[in-house]
Amino acid sequence: MNIVLTGSVAYDYLMTFPGYFRDHLLPDKLASVSLSFLVDSLIKRRGGIAPNIAYTLALLGGRPRVMATVGEDFEDYRQWLESHGVDTAAMKVVPGVFTASFFANTDRANAQIASFYPGAMAHAAELSFHMLPAPRPDLAVISPNDPGAMEQYIRECGELGIPYLYDPSQQLVRMAGPELKRGIEGAFALFVNDYESGLVEKMTGLTVEDIQRHVRLLVITRGEHGSTIYADGQEVCVPIVPPERIVDPTGVGDAFRGGFLAGFSRGWDWQTCGQMGALAATYCLEQAGTQSHSFTPAEFVARYRKHFDDHGLLDGLG
Repeated sequence: MNIVLTGSVAYDYLMTFPGYFRDHLLPDKLASVSLSFLVDSLIKRRGGIAPNIAYTLALLGGRPRVMATVGEDFEDYRQWLESHGVDTAAMKVVPGVFTASFFANTDRANAQIASFYPGAMAHAAELSFHMLPAPRPDLAVISPNDPGAMEQYIRECGELGIPYLYDPSQQLVRMAGPELKRGIEGAFALFVNDYESGLVEKMTGLTVEDIQRHVRLLVITRGEHGSTIYADGQEVCVPIVPPERIVDPTGVGDAFRGGFLAGFSRGWDWQTCGQMGALAATYCLEQAGTQSHSFTPAEFVARYRKHFDDHGLLDGLG
């Protein structure tokens, strides 16, 4: 299946401060605050929702395409993605800007001071499904990105007859109810977590039952309580795969989507797709970073079969 993923592409710069921010804040001087913190560590990680999903999907034998705007500092990241099976030909370098970047400084109390630089992501609307080289996608993924670009991609998928998976997540707070409702009503699938599901209902008035009348597939992830899949008149509950250790929850939802799409692209049943997503999410949870987990298809299948019965279906991953 030809899957094109749109969404953010970013670098995460994560720092740790050995003290407490609160010890250096003067209540009567907050209007003129001027502080600099000497940090103990700095970690640079590859991130962004579109490549995070694509990375896991590629580990499971896919060749996903990412359509996104990136900065002049992207070349090392491009080589990483290509070496792991992700097609980056539709990723456009915007001259004179950096790739979107997240800078976070965390103290001993886990208080955080952070900044986000959108950089090249602000140019995402310069890309278009109308200009995407052939072949036409079988499925587009519209995940958090420049808000204008997300709305544009929804419109273009409708014009071109491209089914799309709608994953608004982090951009829900930037959307108006009617805009969100239009995105849902035209979608093939909607992916949200449990909290976002409630937010969608508040913003649009659409209940879970209402949404099912618009989309063929609705997936609600529920953290440690697993996920629920609503499709073709079915309600499928999928438990988590118990982790061997918990290291970092960042990117777990993206890994779930990558695992789910790996099964979906092969035409497998909804339960198997959900279980593949659950296992991929656990692999991610056990590592630090959104693209630090790794496995061969054979390793994935062996671990899957410790928890689920695929009746031999996953032999097709080999």
